[in-house]
Amino acid sequence: MENTQKPNIPEVFLKPYDPSQHETNIYKLWEESGYFNPDNLPGERDETFTIVMPPPNANGSLHAGHGLVITLEDTMIRFERMRGKKALWIPGADHAGFETQVVYEKKLQKEGRSRFQMESDDLYKEIMDFTLSNKSFMEGQIRELGASCDWSRSLFTLDDSVIKTVHATFAQLEKDELLYRGARIVNWCPKHQTSLSNLEVNYDERTEPFYYFQYGPFIIGTSRPETKFGDKYVVMHPDDKRYDDYQHGQTIELEWINGPITATIIKDEAGDPEMGSGAMTITPWHSGVDFDISKRHDLDYEQIIDWRGKLLPIAEEFEGMNIKEARAKIVEKLDKKGLLVKVDEKYDHSVPCCYKCNREIEPQIREQWFVKMRPLADKAIEAVDAGEVKFVTNRDERVFRDWMSKIEDWNISRQIVWGIPIPAKVCSECGHGQVDLDNKITTCEKCSGKMEQDPDTFDTWFSSGQWPLATTGYPDSDDFKEYYPTSVMETGKDIIFFWVSRMIMLGLYRTGKAPFKKVYLNGMVRDKKGLKMSKSKGNVISPSEIQERFGTDALRMGLLVNNAPGSDMNLDPDKVNAYKKFANKVWNITRFSLDSLSDFDYTDSLNENDKENIAEKLNPAVKEITDHMTKDRFDIASEKLYQFVWDYFASELIEESKPLLDSEDASVKASRQALLAEYLTTSLKMLHPFMPFVTETIWQELPEELKDDDILMIAKWPTVK
Repeated sequence: MENTQKPNIPEVFLKPYDPSQHETNIYKLWEESGYFNPDNLPGERDETFTIVMPPPNANGSLHAGHGLVITLEDTMIRFERMRGKKALWIPGADHAGFETQVVYEKKLQKEGRSRFQMESDDLYKEIMDFTLSNKSFMEGQIRELGASCDWSRSLFTLDDSVIKTVHATFAQLEKDELLYRGARIVNWCPKHQTSLSNLEVNYDERTEPFYYFQYGPFIIGTSRPETKFGDKYVVMHPDDKRYDDYQHGQTIELEWINGPITATIIKDEAGDPEMGSGAMTITPWHSGVDFDISKRHDLDYEQIIDWRGKLLPIAEEFEGMNIKEARAKIVEKLDKKGLLVKVDEKYDHSVPCCYKCNREIEPQIREQWFVKMRPLADKAIEAVDAGEVKFVTNRDERVFRDWMSKIEDWNISRQIVWGIPIPAKVCSECGHGQVDLDNKITTCEKCSGKMEQDPDTFDTWFSSGQWPLATTGYPDSDDFKEYYPTSVMETGKDIIFFWVSRMIMLGLYRTGKAPFKKVYLNGMVRDKKGLKMSKSKGNVISPSEIQERFGTDALRMGLLVNNAPGSDMNLDPDKVNAYKKFANKVWNITRFSLDSLSDFDYTDSLNENDKENIAEKLNPAVKEITDHMTKDRFDIASEKLYQFVWDYFASELIEESKPLLDSEDASVKASRQALLAEYLTTSLKMLHPFMPFVTETIWQELPEELKDDDILMIAKWPTVK
């Protein structure tokens, strides 16, 4: 007759594990426990462990890269919380200045509107409403990933406290003479009508014509003849013997695009004797190199191309034409005048483009606020030299050092509405700028002209570069005193320059201490074929899509296993599916173990044989996995743990235990029950940082005698017994 007796286990284990039935309730359990807040954690916790979350852009859904960041950081924080540390993970959201405004401009375009037809205050309000709505949605996605961060400390990068911190740093930079406002070459996007930092410029490799023109007695070359209308200086290296007969400052008369001009000879070491004829004309308003030459020799300059990418009146009949449309016509005119020498149709070069719209950047001279970076960079390098900041990989440290050694002054002004306003006044007559936190300055200290509010906003990386300061409440809060410097900065390696380096520099500048002790940089999450995810390719995989199919724990394991620090990884749904099966395997292990413990006397102890098993199998596994985690090798720890649970616990130990559990020798059975109990609780604890939902779901169903705490999240991390 068929045995219909149900096993002696909680009813929940009679069905396979279904993540959708448990994850929401488990997160609610954690959040309501109050243990995300380190102030509420039980026991004596003398050592802190702090992570500041890289604030996701509050302008849309989380992408796969966010999924990896949240998973890694939650794994770290859960591990250290279980190890008895006062673990604090501070969440936040980024207004993401230019990025968000570009997203909103696309929305306006679909609606037949343009930001250039709107009042600034109206545009700001619309973007704020849009951002706050997305922020709420994005925070829900972070919760769904299992993030055990302290929501009571969450910040938005436009919160008043953040703005206060940013403004104070701006004022301090001026006081320390590390800030200046000046007319310098900036990267100008004609489409978005704003300057960009050097880091926000992509370089597009192109093959285009290169033109050689007769410029008086010289042959000059250029790929941009549309910039040449104002060229009236010809530059050559002072040691170039070909031009010994020409003297610095000498003038010559020649025929040029729009008629006769007077050109001046300039001898400067920027001239390259190996490049073409060794002679070049300069366009200081539209070239950084040319601008520097003009400054060295006090030369004048004139704007040729306007802010929209069209030619100005100096171009005469070409005025108002888009520079690309005008190029061929300008060459044609020079050819008719007999000034076109030759054309190289296959000139390979890098063209600077806006990283958002890929339109060519137009170098322009503009009054902007700049930060002197060399003194800040030197302090940052010293901090790395002293071991105050350590990079998890040597490669990342080399990249950091290389960039810092070549750093240039930073343009922090942006001509956009969405961001933190620059608290400064600018003279309407002489252009002098002055920080004005209290909005009291009315008269220029240099020329007595009228001071007007600077309409620009800060580069978003200037404000987010102070994120560790803002989130810990610099300078006076208890959090700053207890949690700064933070323990680790974990983020994508693609923003080592944008963000990580600037946080180190600004943190050291304001506090004298680096903002974090360690830098863990993760690589890019690619599709299963190793291709970069993009909407145009149709290969974007969102975290929520994977979670719905396989569960959050499976996604987390899929993101972690074999994903070494700094390495790009391929997110393959088939791989994630394997960890869905693993979650169910853990579920079934629990079911078997609890059924076998139904008559267990929890006072029974291990016999010598099972003590030997602990020494030879369980203890080495605990030590190995713990060691990998303390060395930031979560990729190896997760894989070893998977193998230990599946290949040994499930496949060997349980099979070996079945006859022993049926033994007529009560002591043999009791010892094996005690061993299974030890393996089950230890495995759940070690799995918890990686797979928090399924392990906590199981933990809540365990007999009280098996648990050292009601909530697995704060249970003690296993140690060698």
